[in-house]
Amino acid sequence: MVLTGPEIMRQMELGSIHIAPFQRAHLGPNSYDVTLNSKLLVYELGSGGSLDMKQNNPTRGIDIPSEGLVLQPGTLYIGCTNETATSRRYVPMFEGRSSIGRLGINTHITAGFGDVGWGYIPDEQGQLQCQFPTWTLEIEVVHPIRVYPNVRIGQVYFMTPDGELAFYKGKYTSQKAPQASQLYKDFQ
Repeated sequence: MVLTGPEIMRQMELGSIHIAPFQRAHLGPNSYDVTLNSKLLVYELGSGGSLDMKQNNPTRGIDIPSEGLVLQPGTLYIGCTNETATSRRYVPMFEGRSSIGRLGINTHITAGFGDVGWGYIPDEQGQLQCQFPTWTLEIEVVHPIRVYPNVRIGQVYFMTPDGELAFYKGKYTSQKAPQASQLYKDFQ
């Protein structure tokens, strides 16, 4: 079951959902619009022209200026949202906005799923505290297109889980900037 906009707001007031910074105008009928941060990462391909999933592949940072940046096809841009949108009770999910997709911008390749408890770490008393992580975006474009910082790039909606809750305890709990793959840690 997907939460409605009014229920998202109610659960925020109850402390079950964290969205920050929050702008009421971004709350929709059953989702919350999130915006593109000005920081991007791109992978630096090695001498062989490829990445290695067992390695911590090097990246370089790019800033999106206020006048925009033209993204090119064939390049993966790792970005992030300005907002955190997470929950200790519901499953947060990310989708690109229809208007963005209609321009040929894919905002996530596979990682649109957020686990219950993603972004929460227990304090000394065992109480879960939100670390306010941002959503990582895996951006690809079909043709060259100029993008701008702070544009509403996607939407987060919340689903009700069924069964006993088990909280996320993974590699990306506290990310606050674009973060490249850490798959190489699975091989260590």
